[in-house]
Amino acid sequence: MRTSLSKILALGLFLVAALASASFARELVRVPPGNRNSEQPPIPNTSALRVKAFNTTYEDKYQKIVSVLRDDKDLMASITKAAQAYQIDPIHIVGALVGEHTYNITIVNRVKSYYVKALAYSQADFKFSYKDMTVQSFLKRPEFAHCDAFTGSAQLWECRDETWDQSFRGKIIDGVTYENMTFQRAFFQPFFAGQTFGLGQISPLTALEVTDLVHATSGLSKLSVDDPQAIYRDIMDPDRSVIYIAAIVKDAMDAYRDQGFDISDNPGLTATLYNVGQPRRRALALRQAADAAGGKKLPEENYYGWLVNDRLTELRGLLGEH
Repeated sequence: MRTSLSKILALGLFLVAALASASFARELVRVPPGNRNSEQPPIPNTSALRVKAFNTTYEDKYQKIVSVLRDDKDLMASITKAAQAYQIDPIHIVGALVGEHTYNITIVNRVKSYYVKALAYSQADFKFSYKDMTVQSFLKRPEFAHCDAFTGSAQLWECRDETWDQSFRGKIIDGVTYENMTFQRAFFQPFFAGQTFGLGQISPLTALEVTDLVHATSGLSKLSVDDPQAIYRDIMDPDRSVIYIAAIVKDAMDAYRDQGFDISDNPGLTATLYNVGQPRRRALALRQAADAAGGKKLPEENYYGWLVNDRLTELRGLLGEH
């Protein structure tokens, strides 16, 4: 009964999302630029601890990534090229990078050093597993069967992510205790506590979500959990990482557009979604909240996206815009 109920609930949520998409596609709300919050939302303690551990400040980290973007012409050319391919404003890629390297890791002095790390990861021997069960075996459980109805990688992996939260996270199932952690953290961090990697700090799960889009747009081979080395090669290689950043942003825009919100004019919102992930789940929740409020509800930026919008004039200057 428990398994059947979880499957029904998960499938029901995705059916609601599909119906909402069909119902509100004609009522597109163009979300205006700028922050909805007058003050920066709270920064997580985990970010503050990183700053303290490395004896630095958010402003120092911000200035460092801005300096790298300003000085690395090849990187900026890659950003512009990727933005054109995915038909997005390059400021969205810049914003994602600035937020990531201000509040999470600190940008290395030379982007090319990521190539060395990419080579090392691509040659390592590892697999995606949790408690000695590979993700391939785990996904054969009946709780995930309904996700197979989704043929696109984004919907498929978001369904699996959500099913983990509903059916396993923090629960005891058949005598097995599943820790209260994300699907990404449980299965997709085979080396150490860090969950994301490379220039774009992209998680393997997020890369899997956008692999169809990347394959269709950029011609890169589709990723699979059967070849984790290829996943790390793509997310660690700076040239490929920029492509994935563009795809992640584009996918988030599409998810919100499907629920009636055009967020393409607000880099702070796309940066927020780059930071928190799960764009379809969040877009659906916003749609439902907007409907309950008579349509008067707009998405809001978090601390990460707030900075991007707050510094937008300077960041656009990196692209030669004023």
